[in-house]
Amino acid sequence: MSANYTKIKLLLVVFIFAAVNACKDKSPEKPLKPLNADLIEVADSISVLMNTFHYNPKELTTDKYLQLEKEVKNLAETAQTKEEFIREYNLLWQNGPFSHVRLDNMKQPAQEIAKFIDTLRVGDQSVSLEWMENTAILTVNTMMGVDTKERVEDAYKEIDKRDIEYLIVDLRNNDGGTFAGIPLIAHLISDPLEIGVFVSQKWWNSNSNPPIKENTLGLTPWQGWSIQTFWNDAQENPLTRLQIQPMAPRFDGQVYVLISDNAFSAAELTSDGLANIENVSLIGETTGGEVLSQKMYDLPMDMQLSIPIADYYSFRIGRIEGQGVSPDIEIDPRVAKDLAISLTNGVNLEDAVTKAKDDLKNMSKN
Repeated sequence: MSANYTKIKLLLVVFIFAAVNACKDKSPEKPLKPLNADLIEVADSISVLMNTFHYNPKELTTDKYLQLEKEVKNLAETAQTKEEFIREYNLLWQNGPFSHVRLDNMKQPAQEIAKFIDTLRVGDQSVSLEWMENTAILTVNTMMGVDTKERVEDAYKEIDKRDIEYLIVDLRNNDGGTFAGIPLIAHLISDPLEIGVFVSQKWWNSNSNPPIKENTLGLTPWQGWSIQTFWNDAQENPLTRLQIQPMAPRFDGQVYVLISDNAFSAAELTSDGLANIENVSLIGETTGGEVLSQKMYDLPMDMQLSIPIADYYSFRIGRIEGQGVSPDIEIDPRVAKDLAISLTNGVNLEDAVTKAKDDLKNMSKN
């Protein structure tokens, strides 16, 4: 009797437990707050924009992207404020599967952004030019701004007036932007230089392999300075060919380009383009590896999303996104400038590197 009683009691407990859970499952879900319902609409709009305009829809089928999309949906359901949703969304994308994704409050409609960028002037801090005996040191802190392009061109004109043998181009803290890198390259070449190609969704819709140089030779190289025109062309064409045309005056001395992992986007594209030139050497550490072209789109709740619409492939090293541009002379970027100056003073490379490493040791002691 005792054994049977125990079995009956156990079955009764199981039945009650199942019944309670069944009731829980049938209980109505807690209604969403109006804010969270609106944020879910934003999250859904983000998914639609990604699938419509992302340069390669296959990248939206990876486990990493799908997991991130789930986390965004959960964030939309739980965020207490719009500001929290924006902040946490951008934190999620710091480790996202690709770069150039950012959520912000809308400052002006997306269709006006390109017009604004095309006329943007960023000020004197964008470019500086120093002189050291037979060496010019050109520091470029951004690729944004009509005036940045103008200042780079003016710098080459000033260099041309002097008896300069060496040029140091410092891109270590350049976070990219638009087209100011073009004159940096153009004043160092005598013939047109093929550097790479932007690749849109239209390429990947009919191709499974990345493009190679031969795929672009029949295409008219993209020319101009307008980001509005570039975004349109980069989306409408499967491939957008980048060929740099020479600009006068030309500097034909030795050039050292300083790079670091704080150099991003257009600064990386420029560094790679410069590396094609025989008298150019890159010094420092591998760049940040974030080279895509982004475009802004408007969202509900007066938000705005930047997403990548075109990937970039270098003819020299292939895809830069996720890889970066590697230096010819690898050294901690904190002493890259000193190393370059040693080389301009006639110190051989081995001794210059040894001195730079000794300087690093002294820094750590202090």
